[in-house]
Amino acid sequence: MVKKILSLLFITVLSLGIKSIAQERLVTKANAKYQDYSFSPAIDIYKRVLEKGYVSADLLKKLGNSYYFNADYDGAAKTYERLVNEYPSEVGPEYYFRYAQTLKTLGDYDGADTIMVKFTEVTTNDLRAAVYSEEKNYLEEIKENSGRYNIAQFQYNSPYSDFAPSFYKDGLIFSSDRDTGNFARYRHTWNAKDFLDLYKVNADSISTNLVTKLSDNVNTRLHESTSVTTKDGNILYFTRNNFVEGKYKKDEKGVIRLKIFKAELVDGVWTNIEELPFNSDAYSVANPALSPDEKTLYFASDMPGSLGESDLFKTTLNEDGTYGTPVNLGTVINTEARETFPFITSEEVLYFSSDGHPGLGGLDVFATKIAKNRLTGSVVNVGEPVNSQKDDFTFIFNEETKEGYFASNRLEGQGADDIYSFLETIPLILDCNQQVTGTVRDKISNEVLVGATIKVINENNEEILTAITDSEGKYSIMVDCNQGNFVRASMEGYVPSEEYLGKSDGKPRIMDFYLERDKITAGFGDDLAKLLQLSTIYFDFDKYNIRKDSEVEVEKVIAAMEKYPSLRIKVNSHTDSRGKDSYNLWLSQKRAESTVNYMISKGIASDRLEGEGFGETKLVNQCENGVRCSNTEHELNRRSEFIILE
Repeated sequence: MVKKILSLLFITVLSLGIKSIAQERLVTKANAKYQDYSFSPAIDIYKRVLEKGYVSADLLKKLGNSYYFNADYDGAAKTYERLVNEYPSEVGPEYYFRYAQTLKTLGDYDGADTIMVKFTEVTTNDLRAAVYSEEKNYLEEIKENSGRYNIAQFQYNSPYSDFAPSFYKDGLIFSSDRDTGNFARYRHTWNAKDFLDLYKVNADSISTNLVTKLSDNVNTRLHESTSVTTKDGNILYFTRNNFVEGKYKKDEKGVIRLKIFKAELVDGVWTNIEELPFNSDAYSVANPALSPDEKTLYFASDMPGSLGESDLFKTTLNEDGTYGTPVNLGTVINTEARETFPFITSEEVLYFSSDGHPGLGGLDVFATKIAKNRLTGSVVNVGEPVNSQKDDFTFIFNEETKEGYFASNRLEGQGADDIYSFLETIPLILDCNQQVTGTVRDKISNEVLVGATIKVINENNEEILTAITDSEGKYSIMVDCNQGNFVRASMEGYVPSEEYLGKSDGKPRIMDFYLERDKITAGFGDDLAKLLQLSTIYFDFDKYNIRKDSEVEVEKVIAAMEKYPSLRIKVNSHTDSRGKDSYNLWLSQKRAESTVNYMISKGIASDRLEGEGFGETKLVNQCENGVRCSNTEHELNRRSEFIILE
């Protein structure tokens, strides 16, 4: 009996061991497919292993990614959910982010926000986390931009994959895997579908027979997709797998990368096909787009220096046929996720697709103004119905006709990907103008500074605009609130003052400046009151106490003496001509002493002050003895001056 039990146990263990070995072999096979980007067969094998009860964090990660990169967001969401619940200690930041993205595609925005909070907690210095933290009300902002387009199915869609429309003469060039007529069909294992080719169509045609494939010079047995042509239609830039002279090349991991190629139309035939010099066998370069002047080529790549899975770059097209060094468009546009499919309008608006910026799910279409080589403006989600819970991409737009096209894999489509036409009914507002007003004053005297210069300087230290303060020391300027700016006030004899004005919602802003003198450019005998632009220190008739309105002016002198400890002054007081000369001399002396005593009471050392009364001996006008003058004219003579001694 014991022997039978031991035999059964041995058989059971042996059986379990054989099953375990078989499962490990399946996992190894699936991992090999995964490493080759053969996601469709990898999914099938991973699912078989899971059905047999074998599971690990690594398996769930790779299965989730296989679904994700195949745009099967439902399968990805379920797999990532299991990963998060069963292996919480092994979930890296990227899996939280992709899980949140898949939840959005299913319409579960609350769940996505919960996962994004976890994502921000486990990551540092990630642009996506920073943007999410700053734009938690992104759904409301997207809603505000929605409803501006009327969309319709493109009449030439097929039951297969149709996307990447580009304007070509009076029609379009687009990419499709609709060619099912070949007996020997090539399929790629990313998603087990046919390879893509380029087709052209007259967009206004009625007959679908006018949809024709570009010549075999352009199309190969691998992928050809996104394209752009020059305005005359004679130069074509397009994306193709790394396929040269009938042979394809793989990188060190066995991946056939993407490259951008150029073709010329000669006598109706695409010829002189060559790859661009910044292509590489080690990384992908794809999705070309041209600037309005056709002097700059934009594209997507994961070349060294990229922030994420793919970034947007640009390069100059030189007149001699050479190309400039590719330049990354920077962190305002690029994130650690996917930025791809650029398009530039005639007004220099860059449209692109991204799943790194806050969106509705999958890839969303975004826009930003890049006129004057500016890449620091706000990035705006174009909203529904162009964007959806699925992938929305390859957006192109004619700003004159307000018509355009884009592609999406939304469920109501005819094929795997479908092209949609649209008409923009409400313009997208990208320019953000903010009014900034203020007054420039002397910091000590508080007097307004007339003719002060106001400059707006961007973050690249480029001067944007200049204004001058008016007769009341006021200015008014309009700044671009899509970017950060420095507002600087300056005037001769003063230390410039500057304040940073960050990106904003465009609400008006008041910025007052108080400038300090760089030094007192005066010497012995000069009147400090004039240097500080003080109002005259007046006294009431037959009085020597300081008036309340004059206390403010004396306080400004006190502030100057506090700022410049070596400054010594003499207070000269004066009267008008009314009354006896001897009395006026006594009264003025009392006014000088009153002013000095007031300043001493406020903390100024007595050895820094002197006072002298001059009576009516130094009148500032013609109101001497016997001359009839108004009270206002006489008041001008009842004054105190502050003469610099040292």
